[in-house]
Amino acid sequence: MTETQVSDTTDFSAAPVRVGARERILDAARELFPALGYRAVSADRIIATAGITKVTFYRHFPTKDDLIVAYLDSESARARDSVARLFLAAEPGEGPVRILTAEQAELFLCGFARVIGIESCRPGFRGCVFLNAAAEYAEPEHPIRRAVLTHRDWLLGTLADAVSALGIAPAEPIARQLLMLRDGAMFAGYLDTPEAIEQQLHTAGRAILRAAA
Repeated sequence: MTETQVSDTTDFSAAPVRVGARERILDAARELFPALGYRAVSADRIIATAGITKVTFYRHFPTKDDLIVAYLDSESARARDSVARLFLAAEPGEGPVRILTAEQAELFLCGFARVIGIESCRPGFRGCVFLNAAAEYAEPEHPIRRAVLTHRDWLLGTLADAVSALGIAPAEPIARQLLMLRDGAMFAGYLDTPEAIEQQLHTAGRAILRAAA
């Protein structure tokens, strides 16, 4: 057997998995954008961190803004998959998931408070990546701003589904109040513990729901 041939018993289990250039660029974005900010990170810094050439970078992302949009879209997809998997017992990638029952709503709202508590107190956490992007790109028609709003619309809709499933109408105004609580909790994590954030978010959310019922 020559060096270029592979036997039937060759073990590939220890072989390193090759990560595509696009995913390496996104991995670099996940490392740099939350820590340093969107405008502060240059394309050259991302290229160096990803270990690729400029040609490769611009083949996948013609501009840095295109990369930021792709990064935000990937973070939004992760959040949607987490909701589907952790709170609604669905498989990621199955498509849009709706909260339809009071039991699902209770499960989602309790899990939502727990995850926000954990995430906001995570070492190295520098705030919600979507709120940070909105702060840096205030122009209403900017593609990055639109990517943020697309995610926010999904999150608001998911909260509204939960409120509606609990028999509260109209649901959207209450969902907006819950979303504002979530936004505040993301910053409160700088000064508190995951357990405290979870409990305070849960208590405040319950108060809003009771007042609206």
